[in-house]
Amino acid sequence: MPKRVVQGTVTSDKMSKTRRVELPRLTKHPMYGKYIQGRTICYAHDENNESSVGDKVEIIESPPLSKLKRWMLVKVLAKSTDVDLAALKAARKSGPIGGTETPETTNT
Repeated sequence: MPKRVVQGTVTSDKMSKTRRVELPRLTKHPMYGKYIQGRTICYAHDENNESSVGDKVEIIESPPLSKLKRWMLVKVLAKSTDVDLAALKAARKSGPIGGTETPETTNT
């Protein structure tokens, strides 16, 4: 059988060389016919740590690499454009970059 190749979104990059990829799917309820959104979680091996949270990636089936990892990252299809607000707020509180003072911050 050929190896499956699927596309999904990275939801976690906290582990080294491992990414948690979410694959959305729609299933039809057998009795009521309503479509239900579901998701499949796959753990994929990312050798170079090239993907991050929010990226659209393509993964391929592989032999088991660990207890949970059964997929390998093929390529990053689209990088995420999300902004980390916590990092921006921390940078603003720490003051100007490089320690140089701007006219607005000096009290003369």
